[in-house]
Amino acid sequence: MSLNVSLPPELERRVRAHVASGMFGSASEVIREALRLFESHHAVQSATLADLKKDIEQGQADRRAGRVLPLNVEALKVEGRKQRSANAHG
Repeated sequence: MSLNVSLPPELERRVRAHVASGMFGSASEVIREALRLFESHHAVQSATLADLKKDIEQGQADRRAGRVLPLNVEALKVEGRKQRSANAHG
């Protein structure tokens, strides 16, 4: 399959630089690798979003079921300071 793609001058320079570096044999190889990386990045983003939605749903279910305690910021600060102090001395 042949596909012509127009790139802005900066991206064209970058593709040419990658080919000139010897890392890639052709502009097509650079574009194929870029597309593989884009698809991998998109898959990670999709999985991360799905995990986040799952965590939000679990949190909402916990709240509805009464399994969530009110947040005590002062107690949280005290505990954090204790842990920091223990780590600094241990």
